[in-house]
Amino acid sequence: MDLVWLPYGSTRPRGTRPSPPSRPPVDPLRPAVAIPGVLGIALAGIVAWGLSLVDEPAVVEAAIPSTPAVATEALPDILPEPVRAWSADIMRWSAATDIPPDLIAVVMTIESCGDPLARSPAGAQGLFQVMPFHFQDGEHPLDPETNAARALAYLGRGLTLAGGDVGLALAGYNGGHGQIARDPATWPAETLRYVRWGTGILRDLRAGLSSSTTLEAWLAAGGARLCDRANGPIPARGPGL
Repeated sequence: MDLVWLPYGSTRPRGTRPSPPSRPPVDPLRPAVAIPGVLGIALAGIVAWGLSLVDEPAVVEAAIPSTPAVATEALPDILPEPVRAWSADIMRWSAATDIPPDLIAVVMTIESCGDPLARSPAGAQGLFQVMPFHFQDGEHPLDPETNAARALAYLGRGLTLAGGDVGLALAGYNGGHGQIARDPATWPAETLRYVRWGTGILRDLRAGLSSSTTLEAWLAAGGARLCDRANGPIPARGPGL
């Protein structure tokens, strides 16, 4: 999947929409669930605990390299260890959804830091902080495979709507797909922070850096608490994707 970059805050002319990508992402998980525009998967997720503690990071105008700097069997060492523990699963989920593995890892990092048992006060659950009403009857929200299926179907749809723009797709994941067509200047403060953390970490990963100043800032802002909770054995998972 070719991802593009748009600086956020002022560059998109009001009212314009992104053009559809020439090759939309494979979305075998489409039967997920349509999520209300104002209630994105992570709107009230655990990430808000940390993001609300600091000022918004500065917008970085540099482009995100289009090619993921990720090996086929492992994630970069600069990611938190609880996230890297999911490397094999992330690679498999990436192959099934055509979403780059480093983007999946970044979303997992910000949402739960790899804790499959994470719960937010608002009820979001699991690795990708999915709200309960997104699951079908009989599904287990905390099962990593089920949680990933619902989350990545929504993220993949966001990438399609955003024409491959990773920042817009992250805004849609956090604040609902309705954010994708809106002027970024009108996004909620939490969504702006979410996009800046996510694109900043992804940029550092794709640049092949040995450390990420954006990730370190996110950890200091409260993300470290998520990662502390995430340290522990990976539980048994249910049926595969």
